[in-house]
Amino acid sequence: MVDSSIFVMVFGMALSIALIVGPIADALGKRFKIVSIMGGRRVNDADARGVSKLGGLVIFASFTVTVLVAQVLPVPRLDPYETVRLAGLLIGGVVIFVVGLLDDIYQFKALSIFTGQSIAAGIAILFQIFIEFFNNPLTGEQTVPWAYIVTVTLSYFWLVGMMNTVNFLDGLDGLAGGVAFIAGTMLFVNSALRVEPAQTSVSLLMLALMGASLGFVLYNFYPARIIMGGGAFYLGYLLGTLSIIGGAKMAAILLVMGLPLMDLVWQAVNRLRRGRSPFEGDRGHVHFRLQDMGFNQRQIVVGYYIFCAFFGVLTLVTESQLFKFVTLGVMLILVAIGFGLLARSNQAGSSKS
Repeated sequence: MVDSSIFVMVFGMALSIALIVGPIADALGKRFKIVSIMGGRRVNDADARGVSKLGGLVIFASFTVTVLVAQVLPVPRLDPYETVRLAGLLIGGVVIFVVGLLDDIYQFKALSIFTGQSIAAGIAILFQIFIEFFNNPLTGEQTVPWAYIVTVTLSYFWLVGMMNTVNFLDGLDGLAGGVAFIAGTMLFVNSALRVEPAQTSVSLLMLALMGASLGFVLYNFYPARIIMGGGAFYLGYLLGTLSIIGGAKMAAILLVMGLPLMDLVWQAVNRLRRGRSPFEGDRGHVHFRLQDMGFNQRQIVVGYYIFCAFFGVLTLVTESQLFKFVTLGVMLILVAIGFGLLARSNQAGSSKS
């Protein structure tokens, strides 16, 4: 039995570092003019005030330092590839963090960002962070390991998809960071409390994510003092890799991130139909549409928290893979209905104008 004080220490360390780095990121962003600018899809209060875009530094510094310190803690380490995967997690994280930082400074084109995401995902896969199997929802048993090409392809699209999902989710103060905290919590509960034997060393990574995300949100919740900027790519990378390292808890992440993921797919399809790049941002995302309909930032963000947490908790109440599969289906149907209602509302608004 692991001393619970270790969990408290790791979470507290990540949170404390985030709280310390927050004002530094704020000052550096303003000092070097790495600030948000009103325009395009960015029409929020934080953009009008020109707040620092270096919020990603808060999450990166907090998570990285905490994870490195956690390696010396006396906890069971069951995965023979843990050191290899940790190295891939950190190296790939550095790559995508730097890409996001440079994008904040130089405003990269979509192709350059996609290349950076591909390199980070490739590093993770090279260091054994890949999806090898699923749990069959009908039998509850693991599927037979796939051919390597299938594993690599599936893992690549999962990681790149998560990076872009969080980036497009990061449109309102506190939204992406809060949802990441919820997802990290579900992953922690799964790895530390629900699997046998407990994946204690892996759960420390989830705690580091939780502390870093919460610390960032305390500076980012409306009205934001700092925003995530290109750090959203890094946060998405963490969610993608940690869900794999934590035993491929795809059901937990899919239920927590189902709404943002479907939003990403919905917008990508719409952009392709209009002859645009699926990686270009616009105000077609659900949170922007709700804002344009008159809901304020806090209402929308708290609504996202409740929706994501509710379906995430459902993964914890039962071991039944079939129940999780059915729950995922119900959630997707509800989201699809919501998308349809939003689309009709927007069409009605356009016709009146």
